Amino acid sequence: MSKTETKARAGEGLSPAEELKSAVTGFMSDFKTFSDDIHQKLQQQEDRMTKLDRKSLMAGRPALSSSAETEAPHQKAFEAYLRSGDDDALRGLQLEGKGLSTAVNSDGGYLVDPQTSDTIASVLSSTASLRAVANVVQVNATSFDVLIDHAEAGAGWGSESAAVSETGSPQIDRISIPLFELNAMPKASQRLLDDSAFDVDMWLAERIAAKFARAEADACINGDGAEKPRGIMDYPTVANNAWSWGNIGIVKTGTDGDFDAISPGDALIDLVYALSAEYRGNGTFVLNSRTAAAVRKLKDADGRFLWSDGFSSSEPARLLGYPTLIAEDMPDIGTGTTPIAFGDFGAGYTIAERPDLRVLRDPFSAKPHVLFYATKRVGGGVSDFAAIKLLQFSA
Repeated sequence: MSKTETKARAGEGLSPAEELKSAVTGFMSDFKTFSDDIHQKLQQQEDRMTKLDRKSLMAGRPALSSSAETEAPHQKAFEAYLRSGDDDALRGLQLEGKGLSTAVNSDGGYLVDPQTSDTIASVLSSTASLRAVANVVQVNATSFDVLIDHAEAGAGWGSESAAVSETGSPQIDRISIPLFELNAMPKASQRLLDDSAFDVDMWLAERIAAKFARAEADACINGDGAEKPRGIMDYPTVANNAWSWGNIGIVKTGTDGDFDAISPGDALIDLVYALSAEYRGNGTFVLNSRTAAAVRKLKDADGRFLWSDGFSSSEPARLLGYPTLIAEDMPDIGTGTTPIAFGDFGAGYTIAERPDLRVLRDPFSAKPHVLFYATKRVGGGVSDFAAIKLLQFSA
């Protein structure tokens, strides 16, 4: 203890200098105590945050065994419903972050769990149908409206002194694409469903995806718009040099039911350049396998094939430098048919769908099998008539 502190405690009088020194010493002592206290609290807070981070990392790790609890309550509840019809866990369950109630709808059925739904969507996207190149949108309504500005606003040149004349106005068309119910009904035996080794979710996803993909692919090409999407083959066609909105322009080969005998590739070149430059950069040929077999034999005047295969299995073959899509629902080569389409289908064709997919379990209608009635709402139609052209095999 210093002499100054001893005098202060003994009550002796201190000089001004000694009083100042005593005050400073007391302040520094109090500040050190305060600083130590703050440091201790910060250390405790850091320790708590470290523990929380460890818990988050542990929760994010994959399960190490099949018996471990997962973070997918809807998937577990949905699997129980598929296997045994137990829907207690599904009733009132909410899909976290999506706000979609899984309660029974008016027609019955429950929302497919997100993992199964994503598997089905992935299969549909990878199938050889217009979906692979079309504009696909998700809506929560009974139809999807597309607004098309197919006439540019007028423009003109002016000067400082000249009067400005009125320019033309853009023309807007509204195209409505209604949604229809697409359904599939795979079945499995109850004995198979009771087998715990049977992956019922994957089985259901594969069966639904196969049915949906086949029906949708055909409708997007040949559908008449009656309780199904309207396909590109159902719209009226006109000669491309007389094209008007609401029709699809056609280019003719010059020979009924075949390519021209002397210059077979000319019609394909004409088809490409029938499409305006704004769409041509995203152009894709669409044809079936039989037509592709005929087209890939065509050569130019120098003996080079017009068709070239992709450099890898994932890359599409190309015709005149443009990618091709093999869609088996396209018509075959024949007199007056239009088996080859070329266009920017991302602009020209729209597929609208609701994001939800529902499944109703029916153990009664096909005993001893269990039926799974899956429904999805989807629609499709041409959204820009200027973006698609057809090659017609006629004189």
